[in-house]
Amino acid sequence: MRVHLALYGVLLCICLVPIVSAQDAAKADPKHYTVVTENDQVRILKVHYGPHEKSVMHSHPVTVAVFLTDAKGQFIYPDGKKEGFSAKAGDSQYSAAATHLPENTGENGMDLIVVELKGKAAK
Repeated sequence: MRVHLALYGVLLCICLVPIVSAQDAAKADPKHYTVVTENDQVRILKVHYGPHEKSVMHSHPVTVAVFLTDAKGQFIYPDGKKEGFSAKAGDSQYSAAATHLPENTGENGMDLIVVELKGKAAK
C-alpha cells in the first residue's frame, strides 16, 4: 500500500514539472524571444518563429501582442488543451497572464512584438 502511495506521489511530481518549471519566455526560449527594452512598467519582446517551429512551455504576465506578419499557429496549455489562432500583419491581441507553448503552424515565418505589462500596469 505504501509503495503504491509513493508511486502515485512520484507520478504526480512528474506531471507537475512542466507547470512548475514554466518560466520567463526570454530565459526559457532565447532562440525565439529577444528582450528589446524593459522598465518597471513594461517589458518589450521581439518574437520570431520560423515555419513550423515551436517553443517550450513558458509563462507571460498580461500581454499585448502586435503581429508584424501574417501568422497561423496554436497554443498548447499545461493541461494539454490546444487553441488555434490566426492573425494578419498589423493585428493586435490582448492576453491575460498565461502559461503556454506556442507553435507556428504556418508555412511562413511569424514575427511579432509582445509587450508584457508589469506592476500597476498589469492590474
